[in-house]
Amino acid sequence: MSTLAQVLLDGLLAGMLYALVAAGLSLIWGVMDVINFAHGEFLMVAMYLSYWMGFLAHVDPLFSWVASGVFVFLLGALTYRFLVSRCIGKAAMAPLLATFGLSMFLKNLCLNRFSPNFRILQSTLLEGKKILLGNIVIGMPQLVTGIFSLLLLFALYFLMKKTRLGWAIQATAMDREAAELMGINTDRIYLLVFGLGGACVGIAGGLLTSYLAVHPEVGSLFGLIAFLIVALGGFGSIPGALAAAVIIGLVEALAGFYIAPVFKYVAVFAIYLAVIMVRPKGLFGW
Repeated sequence: MSTLAQVLLDGLLAGMLYALVAAGLSLIWGVMDVINFAHGEFLMVAMYLSYWMGFLAHVDPLFSWVASGVFVFLLGALTYRFLVSRCIGKAAMAPLLATFGLSMFLKNLCLNRFSPNFRILQSTLLEGKKILLGNIVIGMPQLVTGIFSLLLLFALYFLMKKTRLGWAIQATAMDREAAELMGINTDRIYLLVFGLGGACVGIAGGLLTSYLAVHPEVGSLFGLIAFLIVALGGFGSIPGALAAAVIIGLVEALAGFYIAPVFKYVAVFAIYLAVIMVRPKGLFGW
């Protein structure tokens, strides 16, 4: 029983982090109907920034996630202003191809500058710290990352549902032309949404650096999982992203332990396909 509890807890904490990564993608996709193919590479950039801040300036990831979030917010806003905004209204595939090109550029830039080597911070504030609950071991880096991710998701949900900015974002998502007639600057909303999506994945990347190695391919897997979560939970739904992320995290942990680690993503895709066949718009899609 304690083994099952350990596996479920690990899956739950992973799911909370996945939810924060996916929330940014879900927000962009739900509001703008644009797929940011560089979403995973934004996480990679955030991890490299947090790593080098720790390695060169000795700033722990417990603090450098703020800088990572701000930096990737700006990266997202600049991506919209100089790349995505030029593609909106053109061919449907134009934004996807543009962000795919950006993802290749960022990945190869980091590969060229930092090599394919795995890099991990040593002697972080939470390194080696654990909480023991009977036979259950909770790693402090994973616990703090999971709790931070959950709190930030609640903050994002509050922003969307309880603030004038959130209402403007929702109005723009429902009908851009009607929102403009109501006096909403939809171009600015799109820029903020792309920035917020970047901030979510940037913060997640900064927190991840406390226990995960960074390398040029690290964003690819997280980007793929984020796409699955968004499609599974429903486009633009933050509660859907959280629910789907927890499901993915639990399935990944259970399959990895009880079947084999190499088959855990087979189980994840099987669950995804099963749900999508029943609900094509996802669990919370409408």
